[in-house]
Amino acid sequence: MTKPVWIRHASQLATLAGGSSSPVVGAQMNELSIIEDGSIWLEDGVIQRVGTDEELALHYRDRAHEAQIIDASGQLVTPGLIDPHTHLVHAGSRQNEFNMRLNGATYMEIMNNGGGIHSTTAATRAATHEELFAQSKKRLDQFLLHGVTTVEAKSGYGLTLEDELKQLEVAKQLHEAHPIDIVSTFMGAHAVPREYKENPDAFVDVVIEEMIPEVARRKLAVFNDVFCERGVFTPEQSRRILEAGVRHGLLPKIHADEIEPYEGAELAASVGAVSADHLLRASDKGIEQMAEAGVIAVLLPGTAFFLMAESANGRKMIDRGVAVAISTDCNPGSSPTVSLPLIMNLGCLKMGMTPAEVLTAATINAAHAIRCAHEVGSLEVGKKADVTIFDVPDFMTLQYRYGINHVNTVIKNGTIVVAGGRLA
Repeated sequence: MTKPVWIRHASQLATLAGGSSSPVVGAQMNELSIIEDGSIWLEDGVIQRVGTDEELALHYRDRAHEAQIIDASGQLVTPGLIDPHTHLVHAGSRQNEFNMRLNGATYMEIMNNGGGIHSTTAATRAATHEELFAQSKKRLDQFLLHGVTTVEAKSGYGLTLEDELKQLEVAKQLHEAHPIDIVSTFMGAHAVPREYKENPDAFVDVVIEEMIPEVARRKLAVFNDVFCERGVFTPEQSRRILEAGVRHGLLPKIHADEIEPYEGAELAASVGAVSADHLLRASDKGIEQMAEAGVIAVLLPGTAFFLMAESANGRKMIDRGVAVAISTDCNPGSSPTVSLPLIMNLGCLKMGMTPAEVLTAATINAAHAIRCAHEVGSLEVGKKADVTIFDVPDFMTLQYRYGINHVNTVIKNGTIVVAGGRLA
């Protein structure tokens, strides 16, 4: 049995308490439930007590000698960060497309000419299970160093039953082998494979009739996602795919309104999606319907930044009552980063969000976006002992000093996995 961990004297202990039952919306996204000179006792992989250092020192006065003590003086303590939208498991790289885009090529132009998702699909199909595992583990290690303790991971670079299953099986193996928890999403409808270019409806049938039933039978995913975009999957095709997933017990998610307005937000509300992601071009009507239906907006400012596009209007969505989460969208083409702290910086600088709102979006609301807020996303008694300690005195400084990895310590399930900014 591991020793208890006692974090003491945090300059700010941002607990995010009170949002576990439902996503945090509106003005509540600015309420971080901060404890100054905060203290937290972790034992048996679970948070046992949270309060001021004086309170915990009194309560554990007879057990202090048992604990591994972390002095968090002058530092910010938060829940472990949660990334609710990644394409973690893939092979290959697309650095050549970066120069193409700098010279004016658009994301869709590159994809329609055989690059983009199709390029990564070819590399992922060619990779062995072992090669995919090794490449993806390196990315997970980097996520951990940036304070992330839970990620969502999508398939979608196989586009055949065999290769989609390969991606999901690698994600499952990583979940079992790595400290970071992985929540898997099936996204066979990430693109229309080149072999189905002239008959996309036939591929939709394959996704619905072959892929979804087998993924569900093997219990390899929690969610089912689709790229609803002109030139990819239409709203009608997307609805068929999402409703088929529901019939097999897979919860709906949707890549919506990224390139142009395409009624993706409206579709998300209509099918009761857990989240709609991207939303750079979401309509006012779609935003209103998402708020009414309780669909979480997972915003990806790093993608807009890397594609040199205008970001989603996070400020408008929050003001209209939509619960907002944020994510790296870690992928090889449009957001090749694992730095969720940088994404929080961009949330402030490019989407009009406050420093408190982006921390809420990267913790408790991100947890709701992948249906695990009952166990992670806030520092409350009974939840998993997932904690990140930043070497800054407060949450404002975390956003003010942008583009720097301030992570000092990461604790996962009560075990220190990053210490002094390095893997333990």
